[in-house]
Amino acid sequence: MGIKETVEKVILNGKTAIAILLVAIVWRIFISLDGDIALWESLLSGTPLIILGWILFAYLYHLSKELKGWLISNYIYLGFAVCVLIINFYALIYYALRWYKLLSVEAYLPYDFMFRGVRYIALVMFYCSIIWSTGHLKRMHEEYVARSKEKSLLHIISPYIYTRVKKLREMGYKELIGALLTDERTLLVIVGLTFLWRMYISLDYKIALWESASSGIALMILGWLFFAYVVSLIRKEVDWSDLVKVYRNAALGVFAINIYVLLYYGMRWYTLAGLGISEALVPIDFLFRDLQYFALVMFYCASIVLSKFLKRSYEEHKLLFAEVSRKAPRK
Repeated sequence: MGIKETVEKVILNGKTAIAILLVAIVWRIFISLDGDIALWESLLSGTPLIILGWILFAYLYHLSKELKGWLISNYIYLGFAVCVLIINFYALIYYALRWYKLLSVEAYLPYDFMFRGVRYIALVMFYCSIIWSTGHLKRMHEEYVARSKEKSLLHIISPYIYTRVKKLREMGYKELIGALLTDERTLLVIVGLTFLWRMYISLDYKIALWESASSGIALMILGWLFFAYVVSLIRKEVDWSDLVKVYRNAALGVFAINIYVLLYYGMRWYTLAGLGISEALVPIDFLFRDLQYFALVMFYCASIVLSKFLKRSYEEHKLLFAEVSRKAPRK
């Protein structure tokens, strides 16, 4: 059995993911009982999480280059790999700073250890959602390639077929929001504005309540709008079960990150409002919060691009299915 087969059988297994999630919850409850997290407890938490994340990235990236027969499948795997890579770098930087004691209070001092537990469970749930998606992604690829053997010229040119793009005035309200949210130019603008905004509020090395509120609200809107968009796609594309399950797992992963963001900013705003003043930060804390914000924005933008490839896979599958059905001999 090769390395890839071992990873698929042992790690990328639905039952394994459930076990990982349950163990993570029990573990965080256990180490949080005394209201403190020792270095060895943080090491036992972070090390397996980092290893799992990089194994997932390596597997997804490998398949994005190895799979043949359906171009859009390569893009989907690459999109998942990029999303995992962003979260991996975030987790790696966070735990490295924690282990070297370069981070102080992150959210709200009395419940800071509890917040770390929520973040840990959110990251574990995100990785588990990726594990649950891998089997369905593989079946999607195999089904499409199997059907393509019955086709003619359509499969060869399908990567270059695009349905006619609707004009803005032809779209309904929901379609218009979806088109604007997922447009690459919109995402470039979001990334550019994020960079300028964080530069602006970082000039005085302080975070005021209104600055934190502006950052958090914008991030929440982006995250929850995208979550709603993914959920809406589940309802539209119900005739391909594996794709629907991928959407559900993707929605679960985004939901976990959204809850983390909601809790983080809720605690931050409570702290800042309670102090009634701007909060001066330790330089490393300040830098980490900027990196965290960039990572979350990049994650949401990469996830939005991934959703476009998933939607495109449904369109190509529908075209291929119609072509195969038309060419099938009648009994």
